[in-house]
Amino acid sequence: MDIELMKECLPLLIGGTFVTLKLVFVTMIAGLVLAIPLALMRNSKSKLLSIPAFGYIYFFRGTPLLVQLFIIYYGFSQFEAVRNSVFWMFLGDSYWCSVLAFTLNTAAYAGEIIRGAILSVQKGQIEAAISVGMSRFQIYKRIITPQASTIAIPGYSNELVLMMKGTSLASTVALLEITGITRNLIAETFMPVEMFFIAGCIYMVLSSIFIGSLSFIEKRLTSRGD
Repeated sequence: MDIELMKECLPLLIGGTFVTLKLVFVTMIAGLVLAIPLALMRNSKSKLLSIPAFGYIYFFRGTPLLVQLFIIYYGFSQFEAVRNSVFWMFLGDSYWCSVLAFTLNTAAYAGEIIRGAILSVQKGQIEAAISVGMSRFQIYKRIITPQASTIAIPGYSNELVLMMKGTSLASTVALLEITGITRNLIAETFMPVEMFFIAGCIYMVLSSIFIGSLSFIEKRLTSRGD
């Protein structure tokens, strides 16, 4: 391996890391905001709410993320109405198309994680809360949300890491994040092993940070519950 070349290229890849982190944070926050109502809709007894939520989750979990990204980036541009609309300032930009695709995808997975966490809360506690006159909002605030949050964190931690690695697909639509810069450097240096090795190490460091942070949050929530 050419160590000197790796040292020279490292700052460029670190620059791409900030784009990756920005993608991850924007995506996960927006995805979580969308996932919560999706989870509640899936748990709803009303078919008008549960069926559309099921269809949404089924589609985004059942199709590859790359296909979803291509549909949004290349597909919407085929429609003149879209190109002439105010949405084109976003849909014509590779960054925002990537954010939209990743958000819609991670919301489907996070929605199922949250749904499962809510269902895992013991029904006896909910029945007891109802018997003492708690409202539905109070039940969610005091009983379901604290417990479901702790239960959901391990699964959500995995989804966060998977989405972080999934952001590498943004390079296919010319976004210069870690993988995009790596591909450019390979084209310039003809050193794929060195470049991909550095990129892999950066992804491993980011994964460790995310997993460690969520593990810390999980322990804090568990200790409060005790």
